[in-house]
Parts: sequence; structure tokens; C-alpha cells
Amino acid sequence: MPLNDGRPSTSTSDDQNSDTESSERCDSMTSSSDTECSRQSFTSGSSSKHSSPASSPPKIVTFDELMTAARDLSNLSLAHEIVVNGNFKVEQPELPENSLERKVKEIVHKAFWDRLEAELNEDPPVYEYAIRLVEEIKEILLSFLNPGANRLRNQICEVLDMDLIQQQVDNDAVDIHGLENYIITVMGKLCAPARDDDVKKLKEISDIVPLFREIFHVLDLMKMDMVNFTINNIRPQLQMQSVEYERTKFQAILDQTPSALDHTTEWMKESLDELMAVKPCTSPSTSNAENHTSGIPSPMSVLNKFYIKLLDWDCQKKVLPETLMTDETRLLELQKSLELYKAVAAVLLIVYNAIGGPISGLPVLADQLKKITSVLLEGIHIKSFNRTEALENVSAQICTELNKSLTERGYPALPAHVQVALTGQICTIVHKDNSISNLIDERVHSYMKLSIVPNSHTQPPANLGGLALIQPELEVIRAQFNSIVNFNKQVYCPFYGKILRKLLLSEAPQGTAEAGTPSVCAE
Repeated sequence: MPLNDGRPSTSTSDDQNSDTESSERCDSMTSSSDTECSRQSFTSGSSSKHSSPASSPPKIVTFDELMTAARDLSNLSLAHEIVVNGNFKVEQPELPENSLERKVKEIVHKAFWDRLEAELNEDPPVYEYAIRLVEEIKEILLSFLNPGANRLRNQICEVLDMDLIQQQVDNDAVDIHGLENYIITVMGKLCAPARDDDVKKLKEISDIVPLFREIFHVLDLMKMDMVNFTINNIRPQLQMQSVEYERTKFQAILDQTPSALDHTTEWMKESLDELMAVKPCTSPSTSNAENHTSGIPSPMSVLNKFYIKLLDWDCQKKVLPETLMTDETRLLELQKSLELYKAVAAVLLIVYNAIGGPISGLPVLADQLKKITSVLLEGIHIKSFNRTEALENVSAQICTELNKSLTERGYPALPAHVQVALTGQICTIVHKDNSISNLIDERVHSYMKLSIVPNSHTQPPANLGGLALIQPELEVIRAQFNSIVNFNKQVYCPFYGKILRKLLLSEAPQGTAEAGTPSVCAE
């Protein structure tokens, strides 16, 4: 039944709130003025709504408030996706093949089209449903027009004048085929070039009911084209105002639901506790932002720990911080890639340590071993993945490839006992206490931390110590992580500052000066 499903709303102009002062003070994370602004955000007891979010006392959240917060979150998620994902587009929803919703939809649609066909087959034909469809098509076509397209708008309203068509129906003079042909002509003028073939195919259909059905199908595709065209048009405007927009939206959510930072606070508290359990670093080479003061970690060190913990986040056991909900899919994909290549690095490190010189300095062999390992371990992030079996297959394939390379260059093939020992070492990387896996994990964390340490323009070290063979893939992951973290800092630093100020002051000895606490937002 071709009822109008409505076009997804992509307009965010009425939700945007431009606050020039706040934008100048907090949006740029590379400006030198940010340090002073962020320090004020962290230490000042009173500031603007956006630069220092106001806390709310516990209260009962009404249903209307909950729905308002849900709409704000939906708008925030959509705007964030449009800004950070250049390939984002809306697609026609596809219901699961055997789902109840799909079956109900098919039954209702079939009943509608059967009713329409029965009406048109009566003598004389009844055009009640057909006229309703024409009226709906008219509204859809008008919705595609730009505000200045007055000429085509007037033409559509003149040809598809519903009062006139009703008079024609009453006098048995209506030309349904003529109306359909005109509709197809207008669709050809309004559709994107990608839909030209779809519109041409409509002209080949002669029966009224199948033609109506296909017209609505193509109109649905045109709706998606229009939505995606609108998204591409508003993306530059959203990008210019994205930080302030997202911050404002999240503050609106926080106003409606004061518990909207509970999980973020929990993550921050865990990060602080983990740092407090480690002996403070007093090395003069340590960054000022990372130094502990009086045994209390700095805000920046807690925030860095907060972000690094995302790399080990288990979505089955722990809820993601609210401030990173809009990046959940990206973080899961990043985790998936990181877990795969950490396993690849561990396997290759074992192989090269065990075999040594005969296979060193052979980039083609290294690439082949990496390819074999990454293909066979694809899906290692899945809980049901049989890691032991996969690693046994990896070992067998690697041994075959090594023997082939060694014999081709005049070396003896690997003895059976060496292959068994190599297989045993590779299969143990799944154990939590495996020293190779733990070493790789530690070095990956250090490598990824380069993305988030303030004032760090340090290039990745030349000697990656076990990570060299996966450096190209690791650098792509690091760039993705850097993008997520930096944008998140810009938007949510005021919220983090408020949380950290409470956490750190509760840990600080009495008499510690609040104003002396380093800024969480300093770059």
C-alpha cells in the first residue's frame, strides 16, 4: 500500500545554536588560547552553559522529558554521522525476509492493490483509490521542487487539479493513462541521472495497477536521492558548527536526564583508580601534562587513560561512555581491526624469533606470511570464533610457506620437531598470560597513545619492536583513533573537566589549590 512513509528529516538548522564566545574559546584544540580557556573550564566555579555544563539535582524524569531527550540524541547521532562520515547516506530500509513485519506489510499491500484492480475492473470502473493515488503522487512531486521552481509547480497543480479530475470522474471522462504518462514525464525531469533507466522502464508498462505500483517504487528511490542530496548540501554547514552543535545538544540531553553522564563518570573513576594504583612518575623526561602532582594524577593523564581504555572495551560486559555513543560503530570496527593485527603481529614475532636469519630481510615472504595469517584469523574478535583451530591452520600454512621459501633458496626444510614447537608457541597466544601477546598489547597501546598525548608531534618510532610488519595497518588504525579522540575532546572537554574536577579534588590532600590543577583540555 503506497501510503506516504514520510521523508527522513535532515534539517538541523532549527537545532543549531551558535555561541561565538564559546566557539572561539573551546572549539579549537590546537590554539594556544585553549590552554587558558580549558583551565578556566576545569577550575572556575561559574561559567557559561556550554563551556562548563551545569549539573542538575536528582529528579523524576517524565515521559515527555524522556522523549525529548531521545529526539535530541537522535538528532545528535545523525548530525555526528553526517559530519564524521563522508560516505554516510540514507538507504531504503529492507525488512528481514521472514520477519512478521515484512509479512504483514506484504499482505496489506497486496490487499490494497487487489482492491484497486477490482475497482478498475468494475463496469463502469470505480476510480476512488486511483484518484487517491494520483493526489498522493502530486504531493510527492511537489515536495521534490525547490522554492523557486514556480513554473513547474504551477504546471503540476494545473494538470493534477484534483477538483477537475474529480469532475472528470463524475462525468466518466477521466484519462488515467494520460495522468500516469504526465506523472512519468515529470518524474523524468526531477529524478537524479541514476534513476533515468528506472523512469524509462515505467513507459513500458501498460497495465494501470502494475504501473502505479512501480511509480511508487521509483518515487521511494527518488525520496532517498533527495534526502542524500540534502545531506551533502548541509554537511559543510554542519562541519563548521559541529562542535558547538553537538555540545549544545548533549547539554540539552543532560538537562532532561541528569544521569546522562553516569557511565562516563564511572569510566573516569576507573581510569583515576588505575593511575592511583601506579607509582607516580617523577622522570624529568615525562610530559608536564602527564606528571602527577602530590601523588594525584593530572587531569590530562586521567583523560588519556580514559581514551586508551576504549581499546580494550568489551561491549558485552560494559556500557560505553555516553559521550562516545555516537562513535560506537567506529570504535567497534577499530577494535576488530586492532585485535586482528595484534594477533598477526604476535604470530609473526614468534615465527621470526624461532627461525631467524634464513627468513630475515625478505619483504615478499613477510607480506605473504602476514596475508596468510590475517586471512585465517579474520573474525577473531567474534566470541564463537575457534581461535585454537584457526591458529593451528595458520601454523600449518606458515610452515608450508616457510619450507617452500627455504628450499627454493638452498636451505633445508624445517625439521618436524621445529614445526611442532612453532605450532605450539603460536597456539598459546590466545592465553591471557602469554608473554608475547602481552608484549604486543603493551606496545600497541604505547603506539596508539601517540594519537592522544597533548603537544605530541612525535613521529612513530623507527624501531617498532615487533610491530614493524603491521605498521601500515597500524598507522591507519591510529589515524582513525586520532580522529575520534580529537573530535571527542573538542566537543566534550567541558563535561570531562567538570567530572575530573570533582574526582581529583576528592582525592587531593586538604589545602591543595584548585586553580593549580592542570587543564584537561590543554593541547
